[in-house]
Amino acid sequence: MRVLLDECVDRRLARDIVGHDVITVPEAGRAALKNGELLSRAERDFDAFITVDRNLPAQQDLSRFAIAVIVLRARSNRVTDLRQLVPQLLAALPVAKPGDVRWVGV
Repeated sequence: MRVLLDECVDRRLARDIVGHDVITVPEAGRAALKNGELLSRAERDFDAFITVDRNLPAQQDLSRFAIAVIVLRARSNRVTDLRQLVPQLLAALPVAKPGDVRWVGV
């Protein structure tokens, strides 16, 4: 699966998402884009978008994008807290569908 990691997620988490092609927003050259434009462009090249932005589903109609969105809910955005969610994240990725929002964590 081709995965885009939001810039608000510690880039070191990408190494833990094994079995998937993971690229960060800055690596994809899309760091300056707002969420709507970012998702619109991301849906062309990626299957899933991973973020810690809990407000994203309220700010955007995610069902209109052909990309799955996974929102990580951890105690903090620190990589040590996010790594605790990796098993759940790896289980969520294969079943995530375009236009879906999946919540992983607390």
